[in-house]
Amino acid sequence: METLPKNKKIILFDGVCNLCDSAVQFIIKHDKKDIFRFVALQSELGISICKHLGISFSKMDSIILYEPGTAYFYKSSAVIEITKNFGGFWKLVPIFRIVPIFISDRIYDYVAKNRYNWYGKKESCMIPTPELKSKFL
Repeated sequence: METLPKNKKIILFDGVCNLCDSAVQFIIKHDKKDIFRFVALQSELGISICKHLGISFSKMDSIILYEPGTAYFYKSSAVIEITKNFGGFWKLVPIFRIVPIFISDRIYDYVAKNRYNWYGKKESCMIPTPELKSKFL
């Protein structure tokens, strides 16, 4: 954990999920301040971070935002925390916190449960292009 960048927020994602891959590409496009780094949940580092945080493997179907030394968020809370860093109208996304977490997480869980059926699954994690390689740990 000592090798993780302290000044970056780390997003753990399902590396074989097409929806998750699209979400990562979306985040990279909107990450104008170079805030985020990415780690596949299935990778050694992803598993190591989850163990370090004490995150159950039952939560491995969720996006996880880890702010080293500070906090971590998952499911709908992670989505809100990520988007509020984009600027512009995205700063309004935290208004959705008025929706009780058990409702927003239930919607998140429904999408997560069906993501492979709706969007498909890859045989292996994506290989970042040379331009994007620095964004992945």
